[in-house]
Amino acid sequence: MNDVHNPPDRVISDVNGLLYDPGVRQAMQVLASDSGTDALEAAAAVRSAWQAVDRLRARGAGGRGLSTGALDVLGRLAAAGHALSIGDLARAGGVSSRNVTGLVDTLERNGLAERVQDQQDRRSVRVAITTAGHDWLTTFQQPTERAMSAIFFGFSADELAQLRHLCLRIVDNQRAIERYLISAETPPASTENTDEATR
Repeated sequence: MNDVHNPPDRVISDVNGLLYDPGVRQAMQVLASDSGTDALEAAAAVRSAWQAVDRLRARGAGGRGLSTGALDVLGRLAAAGHALSIGDLARAGGVSSRNVTGLVDTLERNGLAERVQDQQDRRSVRVAITTAGHDWLTTFQQPTERAMSAIFFGFSADELAQLRHLCLRIVDNQRAIERYLISAETPPASTENTDEATR
């Protein structure tokens, strides 16, 4: 029985020397039309790559148990150098305010962040990183650098830049689709009053 955390090596090279997973290719043929499985295989590869990076990141966390989302929020708070609103964090991370609220709750329970009153607007609350949060990031930095060096071993700076670029093109396309779907669901403004005013 295979350990799900250590799957067997399955990737092989095609005639052009490019890696692919024959098991994924076979499974995707059920879902693909005659045009092929390229996009489906690419999506599966992105997912597998993300899982590989996240598993190594979690191991680098040394059992300190922060999710990727919570780590992202903590990093944004540290980089900002000042308290941020939940809305600011949600927009920066491209997630919902509800999602960020849950992540902030986790950070607060661990003593890594705290909610503070907004000095400009006493009704608003902001989130700030704590000294323990800064310390956590400092201890996380070295194992993270080692983990990323290992998982991207053999990649040139140009390849890393291309990988980043291609992944962010996927993100851009997804955001464009969401904007389109939201605009398609929004009914047009009523023109009844305008028509009556022009009569």
